[in-house]
Amino acid sequence: MKDTVKLRSGATVTQTGARAAQSGNLLDRTTIRMMHLTPSGNPVAYSQFNDGSIKIWFDSDSVAEEDPESWYNPEGRQEELTLPSGSVIRRMTIKKAAARGYYTAERLAAMHLELFEEPVAFTRRSGDRSVLYFYDKQTTVRQPLLCVKCGKDVRFRRKLCRACYEEDLAKRREEGDAYRNASYGADRSRVLFFDLELTGFYDHDEILSVSIYNAFGEKLMDELVKPVHTKKWKRTEKIHGITPEMVADAPSLADLTPKIKEIFAGADNIIAYGVSTDYSHIKNIYDTEKERDELKKKVRDCAAEFVRYAQEHRPDVTHASLTDAMACFGIEWDGIAHTSIADTIGCMKVWEKLFPNYYVN
Repeated sequence: MKDTVKLRSGATVTQTGARAAQSGNLLDRTTIRMMHLTPSGNPVAYSQFNDGSIKIWFDSDSVAEEDPESWYNPEGRQEELTLPSGSVIRRMTIKKAAARGYYTAERLAAMHLELFEEPVAFTRRSGDRSVLYFYDKQTTVRQPLLCVKCGKDVRFRRKLCRACYEEDLAKRREEGDAYRNASYGADRSRVLFFDLELTGFYDHDEILSVSIYNAFGEKLMDELVKPVHTKKWKRTEKIHGITPEMVADAPSLADLTPKIKEIFAGADNIIAYGVSTDYSHIKNIYDTEKERDELKKKVRDCAAEFVRYAQEHRPDVTHASLTDAMACFGIEWDGIAHTSIADTIGCMKVWEKLFPNYYVN
């Protein structure tokens, strides 16, 4: 037995002798129950006996008064059992046991939990009246989960063991490469990339800049935007560098809307990195749900495509920002990072790395 054991509850308990525990004012479950108390914190130590049973100890400051309904029985004494360790456990119904987080050994095994502590309660089976023990779920030890495919080895990634994961990865990589390397015959002049900078991070925030390029790398729009309602944006100003003074004389979004609509109308695909945020703001320039749906049909998310690529080729990559994607492909920033124009160009370059045969010309 290890000197310390980490329980499912997250508590780490240290092995100690029963006498040392008692002299240290630690309490076992039997003593706590006899005092009509209940543990209110995690256990702090355990003792192992000759029969292999384990007794858990709690700090005397981590107990609370027990509900009288759980122990007061005016019609007679509740049935009790004495375990080999000397602990006394009480009989209770399955319903009451479950309410306290006590389960049978079979039920805990199905949860991939290994018993650590001795039984904490019991009931009797309705047929032969034999004893059925309950154990505290919080003082079990979590066991490594097995592969959902082969059921033999411990999980490595995606709920699969290493061997099954490698097999699955090879298949996903083959399918992903075929998808990315396919010829899509897209016209560069009708594939657009765009990015917005905002006053904040939420739907009610306003647009501060709009950049749109086509896949030839031609700039179709790069404009600062004067917000209507927001006067200051200190948090996002630190990211994109746009100050209130810089947009004081800029056109409003309403001024730019006709031009944006005209540009988007001539596009087959409109691509952004992390498109949900940008789309949730740019869609508001359209008046009807039909127009918004038409725009959404054209939108593609470069971030989602990079995540798929990374999962298939670079599972070590744990973040998927535009900066991460550019670093993965060795792409340098063109301009000042995190401005709408630099982000638009970066997105365009990442897309071409992901889909080398996307364009017809």
